[in-house]
Amino acid sequence: MNATAQAERGDLVPPRATAWTSGTGALRAEWAKACTVPSTGWLLLGAIGATVALGVVADAATRCPAGACHLDLARTSLIGVYLSQAIVAILAVLTVSGEYSTGMIRTTLTAVPRRTTVLAAKAVTVTGPVLAAGAVGVLGALLAGRLILPGHGFTTAHGYPALSLSDGPVLRAAAGTMLYLALIALLSLGIAATVRDQAIAIGVVLALLYLVPIVATAVKAPHWHRHLEQFAPMTAGLAIQATTGLRSLPISPWAGLGVLAAWAAAALLAGALLLRLRDA
Repeated sequence: MNATAQAERGDLVPPRATAWTSGTGALRAEWAKACTVPSTGWLLLGAIGATVALGVVADAATRCPAGACHLDLARTSLIGVYLSQAIVAILAVLTVSGEYSTGMIRTTLTAVPRRTTVLAAKAVTVTGPVLAAGAVGVLGALLAGRLILPGHGFTTAHGYPALSLSDGPVLRAAAGTMLYLALIALLSLGIAATVRDQAIAIGVVLALLYLVPIVATAVKAPHWHRHLEQFAPMTAGLAIQATTGLRSLPISPWAGLGVLAAWAAAALLAGALLLRLRDA
């Protein structure tokens, strides 16, 4: 075979160079898509707003005039993640299912035949902005708590130091909440790649997040109730926010975040396998 024929087939391009170029090109393409879709920016702003606004509402509604309320101030200020996680999940689902609904996925997979590369590029493109938005939202919520809560009785004199990232547990809660949102995005991305349909994917994610804890509450047997809380993505993952009463938690903070990471990894693995096996 002559050099011209080899060049046409791409035989003269080193395999590593081809893979690197394909991965870089896929990442650039996914980033361009994310930047050109208006809903991406609005959803990220919505996640930030929900994290801060609900935290402000919770702080404003909490009072402790007697100084013996035994409240986890960091967790109270970060309560907005209960809503912002749903917005992050929708954003991640749209990243995959949006292309299936428009048929754009065929163009994407033609341009980048390695389907796992496409999924990996989507994962990077989603988690990066989610981490950034999570950081802004978390810092804003903690700042609001630092400003509001002392005026409601949560003072140093009552045994409640001001919220500060220099405090180890508060720093862990803040960083863990950012990671929590990123893992929710990856979980949602994997589920969207698995089921493809936008409405079904969003329904599955929201059921995992909100319905499983409701079921756990309905279970009367303490043993099974505790196990459900240990393995539910939301209740396990949000243990990372706890800064007080750690012994009473169904699972330790970092172990809980590990449970959510396992859920996300399993969803991404299932999504990657089905993406390779099924037609676009």
